Amino acid sequence: MARKTFTKSEHEAPSNGAVRPYDYDDRDVFGHEENHQIKYKTLSWQLVAILMIAEIVSNGMLSLPSSLAVVGIVPGLILIVFLGVFATYTSWLLIKFKMRHPSVHTMGDAGMILFGPIGRDLLAFGTVVFAVFATGGQLLAGQIALAELSDNKLCTMLYTGIFTIPTLLISFPRTFDSLSWISVPSVISIAAAGIVGMVGAGLHPAPDREVQITVSSNFYTAFVAITNPVFAYAGHFMFFVLVSEMREPQKAMRAAYTLQGTATTFYAVFAGVTYAYLGSQVQSPSFSSLDTKWKKAAYGIAIPNFLIAGSLYSHTASKLLFVRIFRNSRHLHSHTVTGWATWAILIFLMNAAAFVLAVGVPIFNYLIGLAASLFAAWFTYGIAGMFFLHDTYKDDGTREWRRRGVNTTLSILTILAGAFICVAGTYVSIKGIVDGYKDGQIPPAFSCG
Repeated sequence: MARKTFTKSEHEAPSNGAVRPYDYDDRDVFGHEENHQIKYKTLSWQLVAILMIAEIVSNGMLSLPSSLAVVGIVPGLILIVFLGVFATYTSWLLIKFKMRHPSVHTMGDAGMILFGPIGRDLLAFGTVVFAVFATGGQLLAGQIALAELSDNKLCTMLYTGIFTIPTLLISFPRTFDSLSWISVPSVISIAAAGIVGMVGAGLHPAPDREVQITVSSNFYTAFVAITNPVFAYAGHFMFFVLVSEMREPQKAMRAAYTLQGTATTFYAVFAGVTYAYLGSQVQSPSFSSLDTKWKKAAYGIAIPNFLIAGSLYSHTASKLLFVRIFRNSRHLHSHTVTGWATWAILIFLMNAAAFVLAVGVPIFNYLIGLAASLFAAWFTYGIAGMFFLHDTYKDDGTREWRRRGVNTTLSILTILAGAFICVAGTYVSIKGIVDGYKDGQIPPAFSCG
């Protein structure tokens, strides 16, 4: 295989300021793997695209039609498309940063470069927390699907437990390559489920449905709805981890373009069609508003996606900790008892934590929104601008910022957007918790509700 050659980062540039080529594998987190038992860098860009789509295009899309019901079909669709373009731009910034800093494996490593040890620990903590919460969100989606298919014959907590077991097993392989091929049916299942959902809505539209071009609402209600499409794109926290396991990381942007093009198109079509047929009373998740037969069919078809997306999240949380513990150790690349025992413990702990949170914390749905506001808002949007400003400043200080004025301006706006989403999202999440308790809508812990 050809050696991967890139431009050297400022940290490794010669003292005279010249830039020379270097071998990417020399500083990559997994290094040269020719003689290793466990090889991580095996993914093609096509498989990375499949993994990205399987992870991002999942249960989050089922809340998009209800967002259109709150803000109106035109503003809602414009927002979905705009956020897709925005996410593509921030993907480009993240991947450029990764190419310049091959040792970056997670957001924690990026935080070390930007802010030192405190930044590393904070962003690593945020990544693990958000990944575990996202796993719990998929468990709840699986719980809803199983409950609908069985007409709620069991306690909902049992459905969550049943769904947790295959999620744990699927997340167990050590490399993403082992998960990439089973992500193909995940992508097919969510696409098919979405189509079934749209057909079901079209064949059984809501009587007296109301479809509005625009809707006037207060800030709290509107922003709650806006967070749905914002966080439907919240998968950037996995990009560094996935690119680190590519054979040819310089092709990572092809995977990102495929992801964002697919996600944006599918989101817009699904949200628009579903809302047009089910109207302003559409529920979240939208499948629950379908006729009984179509509802069961859509949820049943979507189950593989919920399983595999949850597994990808728990795998990512485990991988971050595993690599941090065993970086530059033989346990990372060899079949050792210590390595496999540690990996098994981490996988169990991440999935167990997701299960306990999903069934034992009554406000878990609100906490997912809070975690997304605190961390995903930065991972998907804000921090990408910091990556650009950091690297260009290292090149030639503020003069480089002025030379690249358009990108500098966009990066600053990206940081401001991340800050706004973080602050506003945190506000509406906390207000939702307070209002939920006040209105008696919060169930007790470990309930069968």
